[in-house]
Amino acid sequence: MTDHALLLVNLGSPASTSVADVRSYLNQFLMDPYVIDLPWPVRRLLVSLILIKRPEQSAHAYASIWWDEGSPLVVLSRRLQQQMTAQWTQGPVELAMRYGEPSLETTLTRLAAQGIQKVTLAPLYPQFADSTVTTVIEEARRVVKDRKLNVQFSILQPFYDQPEYLDALAASAQRYIEQDYDHLLLSFHGLPERHLTKLDPTGQHCFKDADCCKNASPQVLATCYRAQCFSVARDVAERLGLPDGKWSVAFQSRLGRAKWIEPYTEARLEALAQQGVKKLLVMCPAFVADCIETLEEIGDRGLEQFREAGGEELVLVPCLNDDPQWAAALNTLCERAPLSL
Repeated sequence: MTDHALLLVNLGSPASTSVADVRSYLNQFLMDPYVIDLPWPVRRLLVSLILIKRPEQSAHAYASIWWDEGSPLVVLSRRLQQQMTAQWTQGPVELAMRYGEPSLETTLTRLAAQGIQKVTLAPLYPQFADSTVTTVIEEARRVVKDRKLNVQFSILQPFYDQPEYLDALAASAQRYIEQDYDHLLLSFHGLPERHLTKLDPTGQHCFKDADCCKNASPQVLATCYRAQCFSVARDVAERLGLPDGKWSVAFQSRLGRAKWIEPYTEARLEALAQQGVKKLLVMCPAFVADCIETLEEIGDRGLEQFREAGGEELVLVPCLNDDPQWAAALNTLCERAPLSL
């Protein structure tokens, strides 16, 4: 059977490092109600204010990490797509981005025109969040409805606790762990606290005590991004044989004035340096492909901040990218993705 496509979906990237392209990308991204979950008039006003200065700053940041072939995120996602064509035997393997190009609309429309009726939709996010997983699924469903496409989805579920993923993630860090280092920081993308509290099925668990994520019930864990991040960190540390105190967790990429989940990566970098950590390893397990948040925010600005606080060396452990073990793991995960009714 070769009529069942695999559609890999990642976040996206500006078309270029020009201020105009970055502004267009940021506008599409920030106006997504799953990203900034405020009423449309408030969201539009807030995003308009952000877009006064942010595009120029972000364009400079993108330019500092841009590759000759284009955006690192898109280039690495294409390389993973190539790896997956050897793994996925049921049909074509396509790539789409939630924001920017290639868009979900363009890609799904093309697949349907080719007669493809079954698509395994694979949001490339290990942990669940509305601003990542839900928005991909809802956009795919919108395209199918608006375009009247005869397409049925199977959907890859968040895979933060799946052994195939965790084994690949730990293996990708193994050679860095075997070298001399003082501490491993697992830096995950942050989210506003309200994104978690509004999904708390009990209405009374999230942030009620210091160990809420450690004590999360399966019901809470299913939608709690922060608890899933801590779960990944514990499982990776266990696989790598790291003792307590040799690793920690933080959350990066804050935007705006709302309270975001803690501890913050900036504060953690400073604290570790002040505690005498000289060589720091940093993994970013919320991302499966290196991007501006890993290469620039951690690899460049994070290094600068760590050194200013008294640290010496910050080594960024690459994301899974197009690692063959990760591609094999992803294929296994996608093959057991449940049909979406």
